[in-house]
Amino acid sequence: MGDGLPAARGRGVAGSGEAREGCELVLEIRKFNDPILRKQSLPLKKITKDMLVLADNMLETMYAADGVGLAAPQVGVPVRLIVVDVGEGPVVLFNPRIVRSSGEATAREGCLSLPGITGEVVRAETVTVEALSPGGHNVKRVEGEGLLARALQHEIDHLDGILFVDKATNIVEEEVDR
Repeated sequence: MGDGLPAARGRGVAGSGEAREGCELVLEIRKFNDPILRKQSLPLKKITKDMLVLADNMLETMYAADGVGLAAPQVGVPVRLIVVDVGEGPVVLFNPRIVRSSGEATAREGCLSLPGITGEVVRAETVTVEALSPGGHNVKRVEGEGLLARALQHEIDHLDGILFVDKATNIVEEEVDR
């Protein structure tokens, strides 16, 4: 596949919901020591079929890992794309940016790229995020509070090379196979 994207085949859950030929169900999640997790991701100039397939693959990967969010750098692709599902259905955002935030809440977070590590992170209680729609022509606006707001902020941080441990206090590390 072009664009240096991971090989793909699967059933397609992003965009229109129709299956896309050549989608892979689960991608490898990059772990804490991978340098891509510390790099600034590039904005997408155009949302291609490959990017839609990547979004589908990221959702499948997130669900398989029991996560609530995933950013493209976590699967080795340094572009501004995140997927989130906190139980209200999948949210796919291309070039997301926080345009408004309010309040403050502290909660314990973890990350699929840092297995076994959790910490308390202060984040905005509510956020408004703007991004390109999967078609790439319209601006999509997502308003989130609680867990959705937290997940959106966590994943957007990944696009800027920021890990939750950079902001966390009371970090706990459990013994796990990495």
